[in-house]
Amino acid sequence: MRRGTLLWATLAPLLMILLVTLVLVTALSGRAARTFYLDRTGDHLEALIAVATPRVALPVTAGDELALQALCRSLFDETGARFTVIAADGRVLGDSLEHPSQLDNHHDRPEVTAALGGTTGRSMRYSATRSERLLYVARRAAPADGAFVVRAAVPIAAIDRQLRAIYGQTAVAGLGIAVLAAGIGFLRARSLGRALQRVQTGAEAIADGDLDVRLAAAETDEIAAVTAAMNRMANQLGERIATIERQRGELEAVLSSMAEGVLAIDDNELVIGLNPAGALLLGIDPARAVGRSIQEVGRHPELTRMAQAVLAGEVPVERDVQLGPLADTWLQVRASGLRGPDGARIGALLVLDNVTRLRKLETMRRDFVANVSHELKTPITSIKGFVETIIDEPPADEADLQRFLEIIRRQSDRLDSIITDLLALSRLEQDAEGGGMEFEVSSVSTVLERVVRDLAARRPEQAARVRLACDAKTLAPLNAPLLEQAVGNLIDNALKYSPAGSFVTVGGGVDGDRVRITVADEGPGIAAEHLPRLFERFYRVDKARSRQMGGTGLGLAIVKHIAQAHGGRAEVASEVGRGSTFTITLPGARKP
Repeated sequence: MRRGTLLWATLAPLLMILLVTLVLVTALSGRAARTFYLDRTGDHLEALIAVATPRVALPVTAGDELALQALCRSLFDETGARFTVIAADGRVLGDSLEHPSQLDNHHDRPEVTAALGGTTGRSMRYSATRSERLLYVARRAAPADGAFVVRAAVPIAAIDRQLRAIYGQTAVAGLGIAVLAAGIGFLRARSLGRALQRVQTGAEAIADGDLDVRLAAAETDEIAAVTAAMNRMANQLGERIATIERQRGELEAVLSSMAEGVLAIDDNELVIGLNPAGALLLGIDPARAVGRSIQEVGRHPELTRMAQAVLAGEVPVERDVQLGPLADTWLQVRASGLRGPDGARIGALLVLDNVTRLRKLETMRRDFVANVSHELKTPITSIKGFVETIIDEPPADEADLQRFLEIIRRQSDRLDSIITDLLALSRLEQDAEGGGMEFEVSSVSTVLERVVRDLAARRPEQAARVRLACDAKTLAPLNAPLLEQAVGNLIDNALKYSPAGSFVTVGGGVDGDRVRITVADEGPGIAAEHLPRLFERFYRVDKARSRQMGGTGLGLAIVKHIAQAHGGRAEVASEVGRGSTFTITLPGARKP
């Protein structure tokens, strides 16, 4: 449907109404004027007849046709009206314009018939004699004057000329009124159009997101009501959008801050949301994930099955899923229905929790329990076996008894060392978690010198193999006894696994804002596949050799925990055949 402008929609009906009104008014006024003029003219002719009848009666009574003809012409000259005198039988006795002998019998003329009947006859018709329309008025003479009818007639053309003048004046006046009304309507329609244009401009601005725009009050109540409603709408929209944006920002902040991954899909298994943690776990860009299927994003059949199960209407499910190119990442996945504001299910929500560390801790715990059991069972079994041998079958030879007791003592010492190291590790963990350790800014070189002196006192033959190189100005916040224990463990291991006559170098120095303590040996080195697990409890590169040398398998684990308790770390660098270097990195002392 074709639509027009407000100006045309308002002005066109107005002009049409004005045009119809003008035609009707002109027609009605012309008709009324015509009737009025005809009535006035008929009344005037009656008056003329009333005046002329007594004058006509004398020649009619006397039968003087010439005098009557002359009188009729005289009346025409005086009044401009044509007079005709007609006998009772319809014969024309006299006429102002024609000779009576040339005229037909007028008995059948309507106005004559009416006059002979005793009333004033009026008729308006075309005259063949005059070849024009005439208004006829006829009236019978009084009985005292004789039995004849006097008729007067005037042309209608004069009346038509006057009516046309009236029509013209009415049309001009009506046209002027129409033009004036059209002008006023045009101005008014244009004013309304501009007001609506302002409303349209404001509505388009609001639709484009400019909710600060406000519409001015209009001059009409209806448009003013519309502008007020739109201003209220803009205020409410602004408040609601601000609330939605605030809630969305809060939701995004919560999702972005979550350590768990959140993956939301719709009923068509297409991703509709993925937080940064989930994108990191799945190894995909969050922006690229939206709109793609769960099969593409999850890249694991178990995730797809869990999502499909929830979409099929099953209760929430929870499973552990192993991901990653090497299957080294474990996720605890909880899948549940995603519902809209009306409570209807619109998709599924998968919460991904990285439990790889927990899995590793559980594995480490199982390994630790197994290793502890194994490490403790070996000396206990040995002690129990020799004790039972001594009790059940005492050796006859004193030397054998002494050898059995020596084995029992050595295994008891080993058992004591393992328990002592386990207790040390336990205390380290408890003190580190409870904040019970005390640290004091001290000289690292002093600590290292004390370790070397203690070694010289215990094992003087090995002390000569240790070389110390540390700057006396190296300071760090440390717990001296613990650090001495850690460095002592590293030196003991270096001496054990290094060939006789080789040197162990102990160094210390500042590296930026950190302090590095190194213990380097010239031993056989360690293969690369062992380095990542070297600081684990009871982990041994060569288990047989380690037990033969009396190691508990906990020394390096104690070193790692002591370094972590100081806020640092323990590292190792080694190459087979070229020795190993163990490093303890500590935070440096803050400058005043």
